[in-house]
Amino acid sequence: MGLLDNMKAKLGPAKDKVSDLAQRHGGSIEDRLDKAAKVVDEKTKGKYSEKIHAGTGKAKEAVERLAHPAERTPDTGTSAAPGGGTAQTPPTPPQTPPEGPPPTS
Repeated sequence: MGLLDNMKAKLGPAKDKVSDLAQRHGGSIEDRLDKAAKVVDEKTKGKYSEKIHAGTGKAKEAVERLAHPAERTPDTGTSAAPGGGTAQTPPTPPQTPPEGPPPTS
């Protein structure tokens, strides 16, 4: 068993615990993120508002992913669609040039 396998085996229980905590306290975590973002935005006098907002959004998404890990498929990282499939966009068909000579005007 390699080093990475050992680490995964040891981190498994911690991941489950974090997931459980995110499920139980997700709302209050998001409230605290908003509160911290507001304080930082006030301290920086709005200079970094866009970056603070983006970072807060990413943190909230991470909490959501931790709270609901079963909604993601482990091999591709795509969201699971209702009914067991994955929510992926279908491939676009290749475009073929029209047959025959080009139109004349």
